[in-house]
Amino acid sequence: MNNLHAPALDWFADVSVEVGTPQEVGQTVHGLRRLIPILGGQVRGQGFTARVLPGGADFQLMVTPRLAELDARYTLETDAGDLIYVNNHALRVAEPELTQQLMRGEPVDPQLIYFRCAPRFETAATGLAWLSERLFLGTGARHPDRVEMRFFVVN
Repeated sequence: MNNLHAPALDWFADVSVEVGTPQEVGQTVHGLRRLIPILGGQVRGQGFTARVLPGGADFQLMVTPRLAELDARYTLETDAGDLIYVNNHALRVAEPELTQQLMRGEPVDPQLIYFRCAPRFETAATGLAWLSERLFLGTGARHPDRVEMRFFVVN
């Protein structure tokens, strides 16, 4: 076991996702269900840029007053014209009053929120096939009109 090393994280990209008005389904048997439309956005990575295409959504489940499970699904279009499907699972944890502020669209200091994610990527672009062959982790911040994330590849 001595030859096993801890994984390293290398910066992959910064992502800014513009979001629309939440659609609140309401309290279900699993928790409070919400759907947040994805309107667009930008990606800046090492040696590439992309845009977030409109039409995706963040499917949220408020499990407890502190814990939100997030499942965002959207598409990126690289500057070279390649499409990348993103399925990003995340946990967001905050004190209940901060969670309520976020849900009302009010600004909250990102340092007070635990927001970690694990994006997965799929693409038909052969030059980007490696994206489907790696694990990624990220950190994020929710703002009233957007979600900002920093993604890292696990090496």
